[in-house]
Amino acid sequence: MEWTGARYADKPTAEVSTFIEAPPERVWEIVADIELMPTMSDELQRVEWLDGATEPAVGARFVGHSKHPDLGEWATTSQVIECEPGQVLAWAVEDVDNPTAIWRFRLMPTDNGGTELSQWMQMGPARSGLSVAIDRMPEKEQKIVFVRMREIERNMTVTLEHIKKLAES
Repeated sequence: MEWTGARYADKPTAEVSTFIEAPPERVWEIVADIELMPTMSDELQRVEWLDGATEPAVGARFVGHSKHPDLGEWATTSQVIECEPGQVLAWAVEDVDNPTAIWRFRLMPTDNGGTELSQWMQMGPARSGLSVAIDRMPEKEQKIVFVRMREIERNMTVTLEHIKKLAES
């Protein structure tokens, strides 16, 4: 990720992708199992569906519990905003109309029977835990945003590596 000088209000984004030697249906089984995601992340500790939901569907909600050495522990409630099995799964964190973040997995079939899987995220526009750090050191906002976005990009890369390994096994 290159230095962009982005501020939080710019709603910076990160995206990573990988090729998986498995059909989209197999990759989807893993991506759609959000309770499996904490096994692929150092930060995400556990996830639970809310309101009786058991799988992704537009409007379904879940809570994610996270932990970070510099940011502490927190929980966020997310709502699925896009769900097309085998193609896309996206959710908004906290308020759907003014999220603290948006996350998306996109699956694209390839000519050789595999899947191109990408994970994308947008920071903001609503305030998040990172906003507290920015409030304390406003002169370092661009560096704080850049460092966090690089960290998110690394975490997403690790997640995709785990999904690839599971799907190809």
